[in-house]
Amino acid sequence: MARPMKWRKVCCLPARNRFGPLDSPADVKDHVKMTVDEYETIRLIDLEGFTQEECAGQMDIARSTVQGIYIQARKKLAESLVNGKMLFIEGGEYRLCEGKGNGCGRGCHRHRNKGGFYENSNSGR
Repeated sequence: MARPMKWRKVCCLPARNRFGPLDSPADVKDHVKMTVDEYETIRLIDLEGFTQEECAGQMDIARSTVQGIYIQARKKLAESLVNGKMLFIEGGEYRLCEGKGNGCGRGCHRHRNKGGFYENSNSGR
């Protein structure tokens, strides 16, 4: 019997979900797709400075799972940057944090300043 899938807890959706060269056509077919949970590992580890173990606790998954997700996310970032491909962030196996009380933890976007990187408009998706 297969093991039940465990959803990855994600604080918020990115304010923007498309990145790439400015001269890319709008209907680009050759692109890189990063999932929302991959984006969250990059945000927590590289931006917020979490260890993989802390990231695992924040996302409510095993450290080995975080390690695999993080490796895939970095590979996708490198492919996008080095090969000049558009990067789309969408899909994945995640659930948004409920945002009750003080948010979902130390890395929660609600702990950042209001004029900062994340927008509250995404929390309703």
